[in-house]
Amino acid sequence: MVHIATGVRYGEDTSGSGKAARAAALVARLQAMQRQINAKSFAVLRVNGMAATRKLTCVLHNWGAASEVNAHDLIKVYGEELLQHLDRSPLPVLWDGQGQHQIAEASDFEPFTYRLGGRRLSYSGIGFPVRLGAQGNGYVVFTGSYMDASGEQLVELHGRCAHVMTDMLAADERRTVRAEALSDREIACLQMAGDGHISEEIADKMGLSVHTVNAYLGAATTKLDSVNRIQAIAKAIRLGYIS
Repeated sequence: MVHIATGVRYGEDTSGSGKAARAAALVARLQAMQRQINAKSFAVLRVNGMAATRKLTCVLHNWGAASEVNAHDLIKVYGEELLQHLDRSPLPVLWDGQGQHQIAEASDFEPFTYRLGGRRLSYSGIGFPVRLGAQGNGYVVFTGSYMDASGEQLVELHGRCAHVMTDMLAADERRTVRAEALSDREIACLQMAGDGHISEEIADKMGLSVHTVNAYLGAATTKLDSVNRIQAIAKAIRLGYIS
């Protein structure tokens, strides 16, 4: 199942203007980047799910009325190839669209890019893969008709795309922290789990039952919006709860 954002909605909320302002700032940064390579639009794709259930989701774009069609087609046609590329290479990806004028090129940087096969979409594109750990992985994509980016532009834009994705992940994690902070016991259990101790060992050291330790770890995993203990530990480290 493909989940698609149908408007520029990242950071949208009903509680005030703070998130909306941050979203507008992200959009402005991405629009400035798209202009550098003569692109017509941008889209941010993020990885959701784990292992066999992973999928790309379009979370931010300025495609306007064509958003559903464009996002659906991109993920349907190239989603699996993009996920595989994200696992094995940091190189920017290029693809040509249908028709002779739908072209994406990096004439002086072609050996350091990865080209997606065929002219299978109605638009051409340049995508920058970003890996931030257990969460926050994905692509910043720029689409249009004819785009010819220099190697210097691609290197610069790739770094700026990584900053955009980092800021989006940080915003997600700030919302998690504000929503429900971890208790001292949950932090202690996570720290020992992160140090390699199993539940029985943690219970013995803390003078608790194994059931109680697992309950603390489960609660922390839920609060950190993680799918398992390993992901919760990784997120707790990034948030500064544990070392």
